[in-house]
Amino acid sequence: MKIRHADHREKIELQMTPMIDIVFLLLVFFIMTFKIVLPEGDFNIRMPLPSENTQPQPLETPTLRLRLAANDNGELASVQMGEKSFGNGPDAFAQLHQYLRSIVQDDGGPGAGDEPEVEIDADYNLRYDYTIRAITAISGYIENGDPHTLVEKIRFTPPKKP
Repeated sequence: MKIRHADHREKIELQMTPMIDIVFLLLVFFIMTFKIVLPEGDFNIRMPLPSENTQPQPLETPTLRLRLAANDNGELASVQMGEKSFGNGPDAFAQLHQYLRSIVQDDGGPGAGDEPEVEIDADYNLRYDYTIRAITAISGYIENGDPHTLVEKIRFTPPKKP
């Protein structure tokens, strides 16, 4: 058996045209997807120094306080906002909603006025269901398929054990 030694090997040539095409396609892709971002927070504003006798500004809209009282069984005993009492019946939260709607005057649309804040003071043993009903009554409503927001800022007082 004879082994052939081929001294005349075939020379492999690289085709440069497809490689240059790919490089240009990548270059065009990165140029087209590049987004210029402006530097943020670089403002040349000089604010006056605070004076020593500045007093804190009073809140423009006072915090509305909602009191939810419970009896010994955890059932709702009374609903009260400020000086107005709504009782404890099944329509107490509907009355609360109508009262709050008249106070907030939501006919101006979003951003029409100051945003009120409601602080809920619920008894420690009140059932959670009543707290959710109160939040539903004060947060907003849906009318003709459009949602209307009454109060977005709701906070709770720290719980107090009896």
